Amino acid sequence: MRLCSIASGSSGNCIYTGSENTHLLIDAGISAKKVEAGLKKLEVEGKDLQGLLITHEHSDHIRGVGILARRYGLPIYATKKTIGRMKAMKTLGKVDESLYHVIRADKKFWIGDVEVHPFSISHDAAEPVAYRFACKEKSAAVATDMGVYTDYIVEHLKGLDVLLLEANHDIRMLQAGPYPYPLKQRILGECGHLSNESAGQLLCRVLHDQMKKIYLGHLSKENNYAELAYETVKLEIQLGPVKYGPGDFDIQVAKRDECSGICEW
Repeated sequence: MRLCSIASGSSGNCIYTGSENTHLLIDAGISAKKVEAGLKKLEVEGKDLQGLLITHEHSDHIRGVGILARRYGLPIYATKKTIGRMKAMKTLGKVDESLYHVIRADKKFWIGDVEVHPFSISHDAAEPVAYRFACKEKSAAVATDMGVYTDYIVEHLKGLDVLLLEANHDIRMLQAGPYPYPLKQRILGECGHLSNESAGQLLCRVLHDQMKKIYLGHLSKENNYAELAYETVKLEIQLGPVKYGPGDFDIQVAKRDECSGICEW
């Protein structure tokens, strides 16, 4: 399997994962041109894609969906309510009805040789999900835009080889920053975003000996920066009730506007 963050941040998100035979995108919240440039680095073309998996309908996750779907006849997988919201958005343009495929949380399905397992997350969207993937005995997950994590989410993130996890904001930066109070409360709330500290605490519950790579993603441009997210998560692991230290794992912050390192396993 392979996983690569083409873009990950509050201004736009697009993640690639797949196998030798199957090529998938999770979200397309950047321009189609940037998506194609990212795919080129993976030696994948738009016509090679077999599915576009949508987590939710916010613009930083679907900005490029309409163009990609029309250009490549790309199937779009999303929950029923998410599709309903997307269809109501004029910014996507007209998308052929046949390209939409309704999925349900905790109902697994296959695209090519990759098993896809959507699971529910807590976010202020219509019907948001995160995704877990498996091919043979290899696995990965992309889990962002979560206000809180629960035992249910922890169970879906156990036993992974590779995980891209949200580390959206530093709580103190957010509280002292320029955002209006209602927006701060939204981000900090149960349907908002995961802080650096929460990301580290969640990781402590899913780390295991065979984990190969951790990406920290969806960083806020205004309320976080890469070094802070990285050091905070490492500290949570160091202080957490686990037998591991932060140096035991390959942890990388996914870049906001360009491809991060490709993980292949």
